[in-house]
Amino acid sequence: MRKDAEPHLPDHTAERQQRVVLVTGPSGAGRSTAIRALEDMGFEVIDNLPLSLVPRLLDGLTRATPVALGLDVRNRDFSAANVMELIDRLTRDPAYACEVLFIDCSPDRLVQRYNETRRRHPLSDEGPPDTAIRVERDLLEQIRTRADVLIDTTELTPHDLRAELAQFYDPRPGAGLTLSVESFSYKRGVPRGIDMMFDCRFLANPHWVDALRPLDGRDRPVRDYVMADPRYAEFFERVRDLILFALPAQVEEGKSHLAIGFGCTGGQHRSVTMTENMADALAQSGWQVSKRHRELERREAPRWMSAQADRQKGAA
Repeated sequence: MRKDAEPHLPDHTAERQQRVVLVTGPSGAGRSTAIRALEDMGFEVIDNLPLSLVPRLLDGLTRATPVALGLDVRNRDFSAANVMELIDRLTRDPAYACEVLFIDCSPDRLVQRYNETRRRHPLSDEGPPDTAIRVERDLLEQIRTRADVLIDTTELTPHDLRAELAQFYDPRPGAGLTLSVESFSYKRGVPRGIDMMFDCRFLANPHWVDALRPLDGRDRPVRDYVMADPRYAEFFERVRDLILFALPAQVEEGKSHLAIGFGCTGGQHRSVTMTENMADALAQSGWQVSKRHRELERREAPRWMSAQADRQKGAA
């Protein structure tokens, strides 16, 4: 995550301005995912608009709705100089509150993503994407230095990216504390940014039951097996009560997001069951909760990206 950026806090001055977020970054880093996430948060989104038309577009918009503009190398008049000129113009104009969101990713991971999806880089011919990735990163470097928020997606899933964006760009007043509950495998390390972490490896392991091994903790037979462990009920209740006890204090401290993690050996059975059940319990208590399963999403990510590529080809 970026520099010294802090989650956006609205002020009375900003309420009289048109909020404009310019979203850019190297192809394949997650810019389209960021654009869709901002749209879900209430932004009016325009993607791939020619830079010369941006001022005319903004003049016709109401100040009530924040705007996110997607900028990438496929824009007709895209260049670092033109983007920098646009940033300077909007920054100088008191009618706008302009921010630059840069979605970044390591070159090696970008190459891997293109190889997995077999997509063609927009700056390359039919050959390997390595050279095109380097050219594009050089083109964007000057813009990167002007970023107000920079998010590196090298180790992030689309869910992670959305969660990080919500901390900076959710414009809803009084959105309050949001919770994310996630499962993970200790073999792959502890996820970034976990605030409260609980070890589920002492619970009965469905991995050793042949019929349950290919399933995961979202499946009823696995959940029933884990919950049948005599230690499960007390463990679940104590953890739930601890979290519910701590949440009001987190709100008083001004915290906007709390990440809760449950880990087991493979991140497939026990931690997934705990995550599913805990997320449901916290939601029933009135908290805003999202849930994710890191290892399951990691296995499913190549299929998801391939499906996205197929949809884009069909729309072309």
